Amino acid sequence: MTYLETLDYLYTKLPMFSRIGAVAYKKDLHNTIALCDAVDNPQTQFKTIHVGGTNGKGSTSHMLAAILQQAGYKTGLYTSPHLKDFRERIRINGTMVPKKFVSQFVQQQKGTIDSLQPSFFEVTVAMAFTYFAEEKVDIAIIEVGLGGRLDSTNIITPDLSVITNISLDHTNLLGNTLPEIALEKAGIIKPGIPAVIGERQAETDEVFLKKAKETNSPLTFAADELRITSFNKEEQYLSLSVQQGASVLLDNLKLDLTGSYQLKNVLTVIQSVLELRKLGYNLPDKAVYKALKNVKNLTGLQGRWSTLQQSPLTICDTGHNLAGITEVMQNITHTPHQNLHMVFGVLKDKDISGVLALLPKNATYYFTQPNVERAMPAETLAEQAAHFELHGEVYPEVTLAWQAARAQALAGDLIFIGGSTFVVAEVI
Repeated sequence: MTYLETLDYLYTKLPMFSRIGAVAYKKDLHNTIALCDAVDNPQTQFKTIHVGGTNGKGSTSHMLAAILQQAGYKTGLYTSPHLKDFRERIRINGTMVPKKFVSQFVQQQKGTIDSLQPSFFEVTVAMAFTYFAEEKVDIAIIEVGLGGRLDSTNIITPDLSVITNISLDHTNLLGNTLPEIALEKAGIIKPGIPAVIGERQAETDEVFLKKAKETNSPLTFAADELRITSFNKEEQYLSLSVQQGASVLLDNLKLDLTGSYQLKNVLTVIQSVLELRKLGYNLPDKAVYKALKNVKNLTGLQGRWSTLQQSPLTICDTGHNLAGITEVMQNITHTPHQNLHMVFGVLKDKDISGVLALLPKNATYYFTQPNVERAMPAETLAEQAAHFELHGEVYPEVTLAWQAARAQALAGDLIFIGGSTFVVAEVI
């Protein structure tokens, strides 16, 4: 198969969560174990860090990868979903997996795949692990896809488990309460393996403490150990200082991910670095400084409070659940602008009433839909938004909505594009 034929096979023959939703989610690890058995269990052949959580796990994974890479480690990075190119999911030192490898892996494993009928995600996990093993990476950062306990990535025994935070998302699969969701996320905590939890949350802390006690895993809450003493938002960077106890740990640290929500993620990352140092990893401060200033260049991260255009200022962000949109709105509030234009699209399997309640009534809306089966029709979104006094025009394609916003926005206005990862993917 050619590379394009391989992608067509992966996208159309295998159940894909991003395309069809919950029916693609396999609630056990059987297929992943069988796929990896067929390729000599590559996941046992390199060190890993496992990163889960509701929001921030992608940014956290990329920051950790950047630091390890900058410190001289050959670093694999597995994340999902991708925005533009399938190969974004699998990288080594920021470079995407070659098309040839993707085609060869699928061709060689097609018999196993056809026999097992796995999901798209299960196949890509096995592909990533195989690539990292063949390329002999020193370590790989593995981002959880969905949940944790039953996620396909959860066949690894990492050196460190990291959980960023817990909020309501995928409640139809993970549970309707924060403790239920936390229990699923806590499934990546392994016996005797240290774990870092980013944020303290009254409803979920006990879940993690209980799990860590059961597995005899050293547990640290980053929010207990570290705090940000000062920060300033510059045009290209967040500038901040991190304090540990009574002393400054990192002064005037610059981060090229400028969304204010990254202040939470960076504490999780720094605490993870401290834990990795205890395990013998050589991660000097100079590598941390240089890496965090260049995360996007080192790892290829896109779509996190990303500026697409300066005049009018146009920003996109992949935040899509209640917690994510809350952070987005805080960033919009702190971004100087005259009029606000919102290019907005969502998925139909999301409960969006909470999200719509957060959005400003004085913005001009361009309701749209990404080109995926799970997209909520723009007309339906507009109808639901009207109940929250949010009004605007309907556009059948994201690019048309963006064009309309650009035509109406003045130089001092702000255009925001988001609501779904798939909306952002179409404008980047």
